[in-house]
Amino acid sequence: MKVRYSYLPQQFENADDLWEELKEFVKTGDFTLGEPLKEFERKFAQLIGTKYAIGVNSGTDAIKLSLKAKGVSNGDEVITAANTFVATVGAISELGAKPVFIDCDDTFCMNTDLLEGAITEKTKAIVPVHFTGYMTDMRKLMPIAEKFNISVIEDACQSILGSLDGKNAGTWGNSGAFSLHPLKNLNVWSDGGLIVTDETDLANELYLLRNHGLVDRDTVSIMGYNSRLDTLQAVVGNWLIPQTHSIANKRIENAAYLDRHLSEVDGITIPPRPEGYKIVYHLYIVFAEDRDSLLEHCIKAGIEAKVHYPIPIYRQEALTKLGYKEGDFPVSDAHTSKIITFPCDQHLEKEQLDHIIKTVKGFYSH
Repeated sequence: MKVRYSYLPQQFENADDLWEELKEFVKTGDFTLGEPLKEFERKFAQLIGTKYAIGVNSGTDAIKLSLKAKGVSNGDEVITAANTFVATVGAISELGAKPVFIDCDDTFCMNTDLLEGAITEKTKAIVPVHFTGYMTDMRKLMPIAEKFNISVIEDACQSILGSLDGKNAGTWGNSGAFSLHPLKNLNVWSDGGLIVTDETDLANELYLLRNHGLVDRDTVSIMGYNSRLDTLQAVVGNWLIPQTHSIANKRIENAAYLDRHLSEVDGITIPPRPEGYKIVYHLYIVFAEDRDSLLEHCIKAGIEAKVHYPIPIYRQEALTKLGYKEGDFPVSDAHTSKIITFPCDQHLEKEQLDHIIKTVKGFYSH
């Protein structure tokens, strides 16, 4: 039996109504900052629970533009997690700022107990990463940020509808950044992103930054970027956004099923599932003994398991200039040899989940 990782062919295989909407949209020629984009922004803000949602061309730019709007520039320091995807660090670096890393805990998010010790007079912002669908403990993070008057830009690209004590990812800090990459829980047919915020001044700055700084066709108020979310992609987003809650709920259901059965396996450790956290499982990750052999065994059995990520971002060649060395972030380092990601998406059949469970049990029984 095959358990594929990418569910995209299934997600859009019955989309005749979407194709009709796209045909009608093409007739309008409303391709740049068009009405479907405005509609999508309104719906997304309502979904997350903020006043504003600003469509941009990627989750990376959602982070970058948010930092730029909060005054981050060359020479500033921005604190983030040592085990994030490169896009988080890329957004910081594009502005000439220096990423400053802190270690994670077993929820895969930054250990907020280490945060205050990383703050210096150069710290301009904090970018907590709600990695894999978990949430950073914003209950601890926000009082520290407020104490030092530091902006908080949430990287919620992997955690749409994730929440902590009922408060959604992206709504705790000054703004939240979301990705619409094809493999995200809410996705489109290309790159895309959104920034959410309740701050009117920040939203107005972001509207300018994403569109060259143009107030109108002939008036440039600030120097901005070409970072608009394509209106065509917003048509796709409008078609899919009514399914967002059901997508999250199905992933949560699948994860609970895997948790229940894999927790019975000697050799597998389920990460903590803290009370008050709604984890939306963009990635379903567990800890495994003899991980590399298990990974090979699963792939041979037709299961497209993966590792997110075998080398933490702080140890990547591109960041050697920062001066970090192996061992600086021991939890992130330890995870690289123990974590394994299994498919968990909304389109999986029970038989496929059972195949994962049976394969893992079979590996450790031998």
